[in-house]
Amino acid sequence: MLKDITLGQYFPIESPVHSMDPRIKIIITLVFIIAIFFIKSLWGFVAVALYVIFAVKLSRVSFKLVLKGIRPILFLIIFTALINLFMTNGEIVNIGGVPLKAGFLKITKEGFYSATVMSLRLVFLVMGTSILTLTTSPILLTDGVEKLLSPFSKIGLPAHELAMMMTIALRFIPTLLEETDKIMKAQMARGADFESGNIINRAKALIPILVPLFISSFRRADELAVAMECRCYRGGKGRTRLNELKIGTRDWIACLSMLTFMAVIVLINMYL
Repeated sequence: MLKDITLGQYFPIESPVHSMDPRIKIIITLVFIIAIFFIKSLWGFVAVALYVIFAVKLSRVSFKLVLKGIRPILFLIIFTALINLFMTNGEIVNIGGVPLKAGFLKITKEGFYSATVMSLRLVFLVMGTSILTLTTSPILLTDGVEKLLSPFSKIGLPAHELAMMMTIALRFIPTLLEETDKIMKAQMARGADFESGNIINRAKALIPILVPLFISSFRRADELAVAMECRCYRGGKGRTRLNELKIGTRDWIACLSMLTFMAVIVLINMYL
């Protein structure tokens, strides 16, 4: 399951999405996330699904790779759906004249709708962010975040340092997951059992993993700090870049497509 987490991974390949300006991709992803939470009709999610399929095809990233990011949060999606399904007040569903109700648990039409909407929101939220990280290298992602935050530096916001911390944290997710997988396999080779027993026993079995994982994380952080000091890193002040970010025709076309998508969502909310 740890290998199924695609957040933070980069898939290097030549595609129109990969060559886009990282600032545009970040803005489009943020607008996409906002649009998901404004959708009120199931037809809106049909439009979202078509937009995601188009983006995945354009990025030339395997659709299975994007879907893999959903598996680690599958339990969260099911749990959220069940809570909304049984705990939402409304008109109780009847099957053959028999109401679907047992004690305080009941299945309502509003609950079924809410469970479907929340599940779809989580799925598309993960898929949208996965496309961003799969098609943008950590360096470009850092430059894009820094450029977007640079106007706030006039009010004292450390844009470069904040972008650097965010990107390092995002980049280390796959590394820490790989380290966790190695520790788990080493513990299992010594007889550790992480799958049997109840939830409490499984949680206790994970304690031997946390200690070496924290030690490894601190060691990697120290090695990264030493490497940055050896390369005379002193923050973003006075730094130059080999390749400056430039917004091209392809980026404006992507912005136009996002505006069209937002217009479709607004029309669907108004008339469907």
